[in-house]
Parts: sequence; structure tokens; C-alpha cells
Amino acid sequence: MNGACECRSCSGTGLIDVLSLGCLPLANSLLTDEQLAEPEETYPLNLVFCPHCTLVQILETVPPEKLFQKYVYLSSFSDTVLRHVRGLTERMVASQGLSAASLVIEVASNDGYLLQYYRRAGIPVLGIEPAANIARIAAEERGIPTLCEFFGEKLAIHLRQQGRTADVIHAHNVLAHVPDLNGVVRGFERLLKESGIVVVEVPYVIDMIDRCEFDTIYHEHLCYFSLTAVERLFRRNGLVIYDVERLAIHGGTLRIFARAATQQDGADEQGAAVRSLLQAEILWHAQGTSSYRKFRDRVTAVRESLLGLLRELKQKQKRIAAYGASAKGSTLLNSFGIDKDTIDFVVDRSAVKQGLYTPGTHLPIYAPAKLLEEMPDYVLLLTWNFAAEILGQQTEYRRHGGKFIIPIPEVQVV
Repeated sequence: MNGACECRSCSGTGLIDVLSLGCLPLANSLLTDEQLAEPEETYPLNLVFCPHCTLVQILETVPPEKLFQKYVYLSSFSDTVLRHVRGLTERMVASQGLSAASLVIEVASNDGYLLQYYRRAGIPVLGIEPAANIARIAAEERGIPTLCEFFGEKLAIHLRQQGRTADVIHAHNVLAHVPDLNGVVRGFERLLKESGIVVVEVPYVIDMIDRCEFDTIYHEHLCYFSLTAVERLFRRNGLVIYDVERLAIHGGTLRIFARAATQQDGADEQGAAVRSLLQAEILWHAQGTSSYRKFRDRVTAVRESLLGLLRELKQKQKRIAAYGASAKGSTLLNSFGIDKDTIDFVVDRSAVKQGLYTPGTHLPIYAPAKLLEEMPDYVLLLTWNFAAEILGQQTEYRRHGGKFIIPIPEVQVV
């Protein structure tokens, strides 16, 4: 128990331990040649559960400035992500009747991967992105007006005073990253037009637990949401969730639609999908801590299975590489103790990452073409959430006999 700690959402105490992954480096802190000889900072990575509002969260808060002001994740390098957001933007333009008189704002807009589709449709947009290097890409390469700032209530009020209020606010895979949950959600409410909506996507914690997706736990991800936790957070800050969708992307995602609450709003303002999922979560949470204990046991089983397979392959003199210099890959490699003794190198499509080294494990990062050049016998797929896309791109490597190891939810070779 961590009774002295307060929940990030409801300030409740008596948080319950779920999983400890030890002290790990920051997952996206890729290293240059010069930095390899320098000591790396590590931070505890301990996951807990709030019994009051159901929010799953980590205890450590690394300053956002250290995590996000220079960032290496570019959403546009994933074809899956681009298809995902393109379909959503087309749907929003039609369903919300958006026009040249509208405004769409994205919080944590990355490299303009989503807003570019609204811009192409003639809809005015505004990105808010704290990473200066990525905000610059959005503005210079895609023409997306981008504020290089952290979003919160203060910025929302400032924009509103300028007359910049939103018909649609997007916040995709960002809510998990913010220390001040309540301030950010209040900011959504302040920034909306009267008829505006918020579209939020968060990784679904129940999928994470049920599918043993432990590697999605890293220091950038402060929180792991159920619909119950989001509903209570939003309601506390003046928003009502009227619809929800479960999506397969990123290993299981909730897409949540919300609007400003009125005095007349009650539970009946929630759509059937919201009520149904909230009811299902009541049953899931009724299992108490047993689901979390099973999760911890499954993480141990995956660790033993993967390490056993890798040892066996190395004893047979097999060469092993990895695909995906991702945050989840950093968690898996560092928490399992997989390093240069086992993995020769990592490949990644992101040009921003190529030429750098993975945190903690110091594996060199190359373009995917390195697989055909070197032909390692096996590739550990660290970005397993994009398995279909990556396996499709690597047909030539596989045709020449290369095999992929997929570690989550259980180890398999394909």
C-alpha cells in the first residue's frame, strides 16, 4: 500500500501496488555517440491503482520539460496511425458540419499528422505542441499553425480571450502524459464553443491488463484509464461523455466524445455505449485486486518465456536484431535485462531516431533496410502494436528466411 500518496485525479489515498518494473531510464531519451559514456538518469517505475476513482497510475513524476521539449516520436511515420486519423477527420467534418468558419484544435499535435487532413479540407486548425523540434516540423513542412506550449487551463483561457474557441478539440494519447489532469480537462471545457466537442483517445487500461501489455508502462505515461476513471475526471471538470468507442489500435484504445455539461445533464445524457461499458467495468472492477495479481504473474511468465527463447537462440549462434526504437521497447528491454549481449542492433522507420542509441541498452538504431543488408536470423518486434503493418513491409526479409519474435501478449515466432 502507498497510503501517503495521492491519486493524480481524485486526490484519494490508499493507492494499491500493482507492478514494479525497477529503476529505468527515460524511454524516449535516445543517446548520441558522445552521450554513451555519460551516466544515465534512471527513475523508479511503480504502477498503482486508486480504489476510489479506479485510475491506474505510476508514482513518479518526471518534469514534463525533461520528457517533451525535445521529442523523438513522430506520428506520421506510422501508416496505421495516418489511416486511423484520416478516417476520423473525414467523419468529424461531415458529422459536425465543419467549414471555413470553424476551428479545430489538437492538444499535443505532434508533427501535424492529424490536423493536416482538416487543413486539406479547408478547415482552420491550430496545433498545440510543447516539443520545439516537432512543432517546427508541423509548421514548416505541413503548414500547421502550432503553438509551442504545454496545454492547460491558463492557455485555454488565454486563447478564449483572443476569440479562439474550438468546434472540435482533439487530444489523442496525451491525457496519460499530463501531471495536472484536472487542469488539462478544465482547459478543454474553457476552450470549447457552446456546441463544441472534445475527442479524446487513451489506451484502455483493461485491455492493457487483460492482454499483458506491461511495456506500455513508462515514465511519460503517468496514467492508464478505464472509462470509469475518465468519466469521473470529466464530470468533475464540467464535461459529460456522450459516446465511446473501443478501438484495436495501440493494443486497445478508448475513443471518447464529450461536450460541456449543462445543469440539466444527468446519467441519461450518456449514450447507450457509455452506459454499457461503464456497467461492464463495474463487473470487471468487482474482481478487486485479483486481475492485477494475474497481470503481475503474466508479466513474469512473459519474461521467463522470452529470455528462455533468446538464450536458446544465442546458444545456437543465431543473430538477433530488434524492430522499433520505441518507448515500449525500452521498457521491455531494460526491465527484462536484454542488452547488447543478445541484440545486435535496432531498426526504425523514423529518420529522427536513426544514428542514435537506445536508452539503457545502448543499441545502435538504423533504417529498416539494415535487416536485408545484415539478414539477422530473428527480429524481436518491439512495436508489436503495429505488427500487421511491419510484417507486411518486411515480406522480402521474411522471404529470405528471417523470422520475427512477437513478445506480447505471449511469446510467438512468425
